[in-house]
Amino acid sequence: MTRRHGYALLAAILSMIVALSAAIYVGVATDDGTNQRTTLAGGRAPHNSAAPASTGVWVGTWSASPVGGEPGTETDGMAGRSVRNVVHASIGGTSARVTLSNLYGQSPLTITHASIALAAGAGTAEAAAQTMRRLTFGGNTLVIVPAGQQVLSDAVVLRIPAGGDVLVTTYSPTLSGPVTYHPRARQISYAAEGDRTEDPTGTAYAEQTEYWRYLTALDVLSDEAEGTVVAFGDSLTDGVGSTENANHRWTDLLSRRLRSAIEAGRDVPRYSVVNQGIGGNQVLVDGLGLPAENQAGVARFARDVLGRTNVKVVIIDLGINDILRNPQLADPDAILDGLRTLVHQAHARGIKVIGATLMPFGGHRGYTDARESVRRQINAEIRSGKVYDAVADFDKAVRDPYNPRKFRPDYDSGDHLHPSDKGYARMAAAVDLDDLRGAAPAEL
Repeated sequence: MTRRHGYALLAAILSMIVALSAAIYVGVATDDGTNQRTTLAGGRAPHNSAAPASTGVWVGTWSASPVGGEPGTETDGMAGRSVRNVVHASIGGTSARVTLSNLYGQSPLTITHASIALAAGAGTAEAAAQTMRRLTFGGNTLVIVPAGQQVLSDAVVLRIPAGGDVLVTTYSPTLSGPVTYHPRARQISYAAEGDRTEDPTGTAYAEQTEYWRYLTALDVLSDEAEGTVVAFGDSLTDGVGSTENANHRWTDLLSRRLRSAIEAGRDVPRYSVVNQGIGGNQVLVDGLGLPAENQAGVARFARDVLGRTNVKVVIIDLGINDILRNPQLADPDAILDGLRTLVHQAHARGIKVIGATLMPFGGHRGYTDARESVRRQINAEIRSGKVYDAVADFDKAVRDPYNPRKFRPDYDSGDHLHPSDKGYARMAAAVDLDDLRGAAPAEL
């Protein structure tokens, strides 16, 4: 067979798959931040899957923002390989569902097999015994995610513990690049050749990566929480500088604080915490590409905050990259206006907003006295109470008292911009748990 004939045969096979999928059309939703996520579905009958059997409230237990298209996957995607994402649950639940995104794909993503399981331990692709569940979409195992869109799976009964690691695995047999991904995850995930979706041993998963692929959310039907807190920010929220596989981002540590306070009998809200940080993210400026990679905060807020499940509070820590990456001197009023735009969007949905002061970056290669002045002007306005409903003073928590332009040395990861594990713990401690209480103020 010639190469030309081979391509023609492949094209014919793909056309047959698309035609079959169109015949069993169920519905479709764009990746626009709404919760209307129906699917194109078809395939084998579900196995080991059932509707939720217990009462509870749907909340987010983990999430990650889609950042762009993974380099090197432009043509093939992950065709013929199983992708096993490892994610960390902030709250427990009795049933689970996942969101898969093809936002940056240029062709339909065909998933023929997907599963969810509890990890057997930390840092492994192995599933805990008797926890493997097959995921379905509209009652079917096959789902096609159109380019630029996302799908929400059916709920599957699985008791997920708070603070546990969860394995979400997908298999695609066809070309579908590029892969929608989240880099710099601070968590090792895996890939394997062939369909190893329900392989509980993990031995075939020889490829390790610090990317999350396709997966953007894990929700649980929870009897432990009544709402979701979304952390919205840049690499300082994403956890850059923290220890890999240790879940030492400030969001992880805040989640643990909340659970500990509840277990100690404190009257604090029963919320989960999810992370929507993107490294390099700015309030006002998009990255390159169409759709734009690393979308500006004002562009992605609807998707990454308003579109998450049962959101009660958002904590915003954003603005430092607008200062550092602006080739000119950044305008503090423009940044503040952008932050207020986010607040107005949240308030329109009844979501309370806690805002963080911008942390120091003295000693970083991008530091100048003029940029430091912009940071201080923004922080002064935030502390005045004229931007957010409440303030988490991250700057005060981590700065060196003898040189407030810099991190305290033991809170610095070493690059003078990102915290160490101890610095992230200080950030988590700076969030007043009582500020999570209450709703957004009424807008007249």
